[in-house]
Amino acid sequence: MGLWTERVVPHLTDRALAGREVTALREAACEGLAGRVLEIGFGSGANLPCYPPEVVTVDAVEPSDVGWRMSAGRRAAARVPVRRTGLDGQRLDAGDASYDAVLSTFTLCTIPDPSLALAEVRRVLRSGGSFHFLEHGLAPVARVAAWQRRLDPVQRVVCGGCHLSRDVPALVAAAGLVVEELRESYLPGPAVSRPWTHGFVGRAVAR
Repeated sequence: MGLWTERVVPHLTDRALAGREVTALREAACEGLAGRVLEIGFGSGANLPCYPPEVVTVDAVEPSDVGWRMSAGRRAAARVPVRRTGLDGQRLDAGDASYDAVLSTFTLCTIPDPSLALAEVRRVLRSGGSFHFLEHGLAPVARVAAWQRRLDPVQRVVCGGCHLSRDVPALVAAAGLVVEELRESYLPGPAVSRPWTHGFVGRAVAR
């Protein structure tokens, strides 16, 4: 990772994805989580206060040492035990059918190969286990989607590899996960960025 991506982007992300409206979306994504949970792209641990009491343990995949250090306070205050189990969501250090649920928030936009990561999610989920996600990606309006694609190169440089135009529901379905719940809307934030950040909150099941 370059200096900007490693040292600066985690702090920018933590601030940009905070606030009441985004927290409400995090709570919606975490609803129904239970048992043994894997969170890919753990970041600064912003989801920890949103975990329901049915969650027993959390295994965290986080590539950034800065992000992991930033999460220390939240981990210390969390009701549920958290351990760091890997650095790469594309190669999960877990056996098949190891988890009751997997959570991903604002992560699939940045992972170099989201299809590979989602195949790993499908592999480590038990039958009937659920994948909960809060992501941003391809907008349904053609004009907006065209601008997302134009802005992708800038977004990747400024935001540490983040893409604006990935079709998240299609990627989830292509991994063999059945999307059972999906809400779409433009994410809250500054007016200048809102048209380009189309959000998805959903739950998919491993059959």
